[in-house]
Amino acid sequence: MNIILNGKSVDVEKGELLIDVIRRHGIYVPTLCNVEGLSPNGACRMCVVEEVNSGRLVTSCSTEVQDGMDIRTHSPSVLLARKTILELLLVNHPDDCLYCDKNETCELRQLAYELGVRSRRIGGKKYDYMIDASSVSITRDPSKCILCGRCVRVCDEIQGVSAIDFVRRGSSAMVATAFDQGLNVSSCVNCGQCVRVCPTGALTESSSTREVVNALLAPDLHVVVQYAPAVPVTIGECFGYTSGTDVFGKMNAAMRLLGFDKVFSTAFSADLTVMEEASELVSRINNNKVLPMMTSCSPAWIKYVEQFYPDFIPNLSTCKSPQQMMGAVIKSYYARMNNIDPEKIYVVSVMPCTAKKYEAKRPEMLNRNIADVDAVITTRELVSLLKQYNIRFDLLEPEEADEPFGYRSSAGRIFAVTGGVAEAAVRTAYKLITGKELKDPEIKPLRYLEGVKSSQFNIEGLKINVAVVSGLGNARYLLDNIRDKKLDYHFIEVMSCPGGCINGGGQPYGLDSDRIKARMESLYRIDGASDLRTSHNNRFIEKIYKEFLGKPLGEKSHQLLHTHYKKKDTNI
Repeated sequence: MNIILNGKSVDVEKGELLIDVIRRHGIYVPTLCNVEGLSPNGACRMCVVEEVNSGRLVTSCSTEVQDGMDIRTHSPSVLLARKTILELLLVNHPDDCLYCDKNETCELRQLAYELGVRSRRIGGKKYDYMIDASSVSITRDPSKCILCGRCVRVCDEIQGVSAIDFVRRGSSAMVATAFDQGLNVSSCVNCGQCVRVCPTGALTESSSTREVVNALLAPDLHVVVQYAPAVPVTIGECFGYTSGTDVFGKMNAAMRLLGFDKVFSTAFSADLTVMEEASELVSRINNNKVLPMMTSCSPAWIKYVEQFYPDFIPNLSTCKSPQQMMGAVIKSYYARMNNIDPEKIYVVSVMPCTAKKYEAKRPEMLNRNIADVDAVITTRELVSLLKQYNIRFDLLEPEEADEPFGYRSSAGRIFAVTGGVAEAAVRTAYKLITGKELKDPEIKPLRYLEGVKSSQFNIEGLKINVAVVSGLGNARYLLDNIRDKKLDYHFIEVMSCPGGCINGGGQPYGLDSDRIKARMESLYRIDGASDLRTSHNNRFIEKIYKEFLGKPLGEKSHQLLHTHYKKKDTNI
């Protein structure tokens, strides 16, 4: 098929959407409602283009190409329509850009600049809804909502949670929870995917930067920071680096400038998690305990099971997440090693995930009434702190993280991408079962960004079926099929966010799938170039077991590194 695009003849395929053809030819068309991977709905109308033959304006995101179309993407009528739509959206929008958490990344503000909206031509009443700050993870400001529907669709169609939806009608329409209650009493699992896709400041993470700054200023506190494996390959995007650039060395230097006493990598405790989790898997298989065993690294996934699939709680690994394991060993082993009162240690986590804020506050994560982790900030919050402190990230000389918890294998680093936890666990499970190293540690069937992957491993005659899932909607599909006995696995890795932590709810804003792919490829390159690719060969992991923990699944490790979960009502 053939169409005319801005005066030029271009070839197209039947069934293609206009917006895909237009963007493929290097032309930018704005949209406020479109979410990659979901069917288009044309709700915002910002993507309208002119079809000259019919004289109509059509939404390019939901219109399929037709042979002989004559499309103009920036004709006077198109530009007027887009500008008018934007001005109508701004009628009710608060004028508080200076104070909004998304003032640098707001798509509405950016479009206003691009379309030349410099004054208010249309008057109207400003929205003045109550801010919902009930959740420890997510803050909701309905006054800034433009009803684009992105959050609703992601929560429902991708995550399968449906904690929010459109309510009321006409000019009173809004996005809210059931009965317009707080997020804390909704079915929200805190994954933050709604925050990631929201084009305005209607949804943001509940910030903990003030608490972190206060801790750094407290003279009697020993403040340490840990950062998740996904953060070093994403934070650079906020400072002009290409997606996937590994800036862990600059991060170490930057956080020391912020004033942290020690800088550790959560990839170390990912190695620790592998030791416990692989041992637990082997123990369950050998002793005919509950299978399949499911990973417990993702707190949104844990809450999802507790709320929607409580019959699968016994299948969850009892291992704490790497974040919580790190906090636990810092306030026990590290405290004893350095003769510091655990109550005087303040642990800060830098995470790609908003649900980690919820996890750190769970009562199950207390040890003698001392929290494993005291404060959690997202990748975006760390960027905000660095800018507040005027730290020139690009000028910093790379530094190493502090030992012993800064030393990590590349198996710990690939925890950041879907399939990484399973791949790292299989590498160590093979060693535990056979006493030998896996010849090729790269397990290709578990790699890349597909939502559901699986593979079977034959280890000395022991067959282990492994599945990998990312996105809670895909997890629902898997659980339903396991419940109906249509699928049979020994080990299942689940990450709440599509693609894994590299696409977490606390990561830099942006809906470009190429960025996610670049982050993934960077982690695989790091793994391929590493001299240490297995968690069990991390010398500091060996040391902590020898000096303190004893052995995986032992009494000490069970006390510090394992926990339990129980059924939750969806209104808790």
